[in-house]
Amino acid sequence: MKVIPIGIWGGYPKANGATSSFLLEHDGFHCLVDCGSGVLSSLQNYIQLEQLDAVVISHYHADHIADIGSLQYSRLINYYLGKPQPSLPIYAHTVDKENFEKLSYKEQTVGMAIQEKDIIQIGPFQVTFCETIHPAYCLAMRFTVNGRSVTLTADTEWRDELVLFAKDTDLLISKANLYEEHLGKAPGHMTGSEAGKLAKLAGAKQLLLTHLPLHGDLKMILDAATNVYTSPAELAVVGKVYEV
Repeated sequence: MKVIPIGIWGGYPKANGATSSFLLEHDGFHCLVDCGSGVLSSLQNYIQLEQLDAVVISHYHADHIADIGSLQYSRLINYYLGKPQPSLPIYAHTVDKENFEKLSYKEQTVGMAIQEKDIIQIGPFQVTFCETIHPAYCLAMRFTVNGRSVTLTADTEWRDELVLFAKDTDLLISKANLYEEHLGKAPGHMTGSEAGKLAKLAGAKQLLLTHLPLHGDLKMILDAATNVYTSPAELAVVGKVYEV
């Protein structure tokens, strides 16, 4: 399984960047996790949009869904050009029914309902979900193929249940949006030290930090994580291929 960060920012992207999003690939199947601002532009550096086989959305905040409309238009344009494609499945929860219904668009994309504790097959991946703690209902997700796993926390503050959910994962992709002095001051977000603690308690083999703040010295986020977690850890790098 290959994992490519498409964007790493939280809230909104820096110039020429994209909000937190990841492309998972195995045996030619391409699955995009979250599709916020700037993601569609960045994605085209790595695959053609027509190669996308599935999308999974953690929640409906704009920094995770802003480019869904553009993705839908891209497929509609191909249809008008005489290059129709099968409906693209977009997996997301139905707690927010209004936003879920928008995922189905003119037979170009179709919303596929997911919920906590589901075990579903998306292409070669077995995918499971866990509710997080965030102002909007949000699901963490774990992708497994051939006994190897990638766990993405999505947006969350500390939740004990995530330790078991991420148990022994090969790659933990964790939100780390807060500097240590902001711990507890922004509901629904984690610090670098909390991401490191989660990786350590879960026994994750590698840690990637994402959904990063747009201010300050990001090395402080990484340092806070590695003060707790001593296995390989880094700030996610856009375009870098992580082999799992």
